[in-house]
Amino acid sequence: MTSLYRAAIAYLVLGLGAGLFYREFTKINDFPEGQFTQLGVTHTHLLTLGFIMFLIFLALEKVFEISRNQKLFTSFFWLYNLGVILTTAMMVWHGILTVKGEEPTAMISGIAGLGHIFITIALALFVTALGRAIKAAR
Repeated sequence: MTSLYRAAIAYLVLGLGAGLFYREFTKINDFPEGQFTQLGVTHTHLLTLGFIMFLIFLALEKVFEISRNQKLFTSFFWLYNLGVILTTAMMVWHGILTVKGEEPTAMISGIAGLGHIFITIALALFVTALGRAIKAAR
């Protein structure tokens, strides 16, 4: 449970930091207010996929002891974190390029796509572990 709590706090800090970075980086670079950049939504992705989701995972762990299935839970935990970090890192990179007036490459989309795949697989692992924990609790 401690790892879930620490992950939630880490994503809270990253999410708030991403919001601050977005505000200051666009100001420094005279980016037109209201014009879209991936930087504007990175903080909400970190706060939602990171902070809020890990609070949900923590609550479900407390109730159902999902981590009893150590292999599934550990795989979920690391794959989910890898997916969120990859996805949001590519959003930051894409957003920085947008603010600087440069074109993003297809590589950014490809890596972000891998991040989404990792998140999807991790959530499937989590739901599987949760289902087994619920079944064991009967």
